[in-house]
Amino acid sequence: MGNERGRDAGRGKRSRTLRFVLGDQLSRDVSSLRDLAPGDVVLMAEVSEEATYVRHHKRKIAFLFAAMRHFAEELRTDGIQVDYVRLDASDNGGSFTAELERAVARHRPDRIIVTEPGEWRVLEMMRTWEGITGVPVELRPDDRFLASRDDFEAYAKRSKGLRLEHFYREMRIRTGYLMAGEREPVDGRWNFDEDNRRPLPAKVELPQRPAFPPDDVTTEAIALVEQRFGNHFGSLSEFDYPTTRDDALLYLRWFVREALPRFGAYQDAMRQGAPLLFHSHLSALMNCGLLNPRECCDEAEAAYRRGDAPINAVEGFIRQIIGWREFIRGVYWLHMPGYGDENALEATRKLPDFFWTGNTDLNCLAQSIGETRDNAYAHHIQRLMVIGNFCLIAGLNPSEVQEWYLVVYHDAYEWVEMPNVVGIILHADGGLIASKPYAASGSYIDRMSDYCRSCRYSPKVKLGEGACPFNYLYWDFLYRNRERLAGNRRLDRSYQTLDRMAEDRVAAIRREANAFLDALPSGGAY
Repeated sequence: MGNERGRDAGRGKRSRTLRFVLGDQLSRDVSSLRDLAPGDVVLMAEVSEEATYVRHHKRKIAFLFAAMRHFAEELRTDGIQVDYVRLDASDNGGSFTAELERAVARHRPDRIIVTEPGEWRVLEMMRTWEGITGVPVELRPDDRFLASRDDFEAYAKRSKGLRLEHFYREMRIRTGYLMAGEREPVDGRWNFDEDNRRPLPAKVELPQRPAFPPDDVTTEAIALVEQRFGNHFGSLSEFDYPTTRDDALLYLRWFVREALPRFGAYQDAMRQGAPLLFHSHLSALMNCGLLNPRECCDEAEAAYRRGDAPINAVEGFIRQIIGWREFIRGVYWLHMPGYGDENALEATRKLPDFFWTGNTDLNCLAQSIGETRDNAYAHHIQRLMVIGNFCLIAGLNPSEVQEWYLVVYHDAYEWVEMPNVVGIILHADGGLIASKPYAASGSYIDRMSDYCRSCRYSPKVKLGEGACPFNYLYWDFLYRNRERLAGNRRLDRSYQTLDRMAEDRVAAIRREANAFLDALPSGGAY
């Protein structure tokens, strides 16, 4: 690919540049738009291939189409020439490559500029564009992230292992967030996670969130998605998520003012019928570009410095952005293209149908999957310790689980979904990024939620009638993975407990686990 500077030195004539902006690059700060010049054309395209390479949640597609259309109008208002191809255009070619070819024929540019994508398959696609179009293609880094891919690779080379905490401390020092000096954190601690694991008391009232009713642009996008992708997973009813830059900023500032102060203490809690609690709900806005991660951290840190939010809440929020978000993205690019094929625990069970229907007697799963269906969102404990925990201890096939997570969440892109599923939820990479599997019995869910009160199963019953399946599935998981996991020091106590169990009890655990799993219908719901 070329790296032209945009000017014909021999004639002193500015070249005509076509700048292709993808649906997760909706920011004026994206590198492909940084040096816009008169005569440049910005290409944006809604294409069926990107909506269907997995059958994305209807709400995600509608959100992105609406956000893209609003962003295109904002560019036009600033006098920028935008070539926008709608999904329902009669001559839409259906793919990024086809639409780029058609745009080159229309505009005859001297060069094409793009920002690197978030997914390996799209990068591979981009690498073919110069040969297909005959036009030099300049591929620029996505510097909306705080750590470049080269930065992360250098970190990985000098580190003994890939662990979030080590990387996060480096990022705190580099960015200066919540630092008392060059290398000292405020309040003398890097991590306040121990202060952020409180169950949510029933008397705690939740903040009233602002709603963003669809305007004409968003309403039109919703109708198009219902028409074209009506058989995809999810619901489009009561759509009220921000789809403009102004609304995204309003939502960010609302969160910092109204929800951030109690986010820390209750970030691991769950309450039936309350999908958002004190969570920011900003991840989809960051991942598509309507919000910049730096401005989110800046707003949160400013609240701490003013005394409007406690350190445990602000540190927890900033860690999710400069720590976890950056770390996961680095792992993805460092280990692609083969990372998605990892299956260290040799899990093969098919995804149960209730992942698509939500119809299960396990109330924690019914709640978490139902909220996912309705909102294209579930917070991180629902994703990890309810849905993900079940996927792990039930031994579900990693490729099917990856696809499900990529389909159902409006903030899901492969760079963030794959490492979270492969490395954190399923331990399928053998411990590359997590020191132990995130497996738990029903007691954890009972402690952190009110789900169990409305469930036919009891977390206090370990075997037999009314026993919570998470209980016997947990021990069955440890039993069948003993050879792979028994050497993990963080599981020593669990294996010691398993070893003290009577043989007939272990046999009963295994029977009930197998009977439960074998009775799950799969393959017919989606």
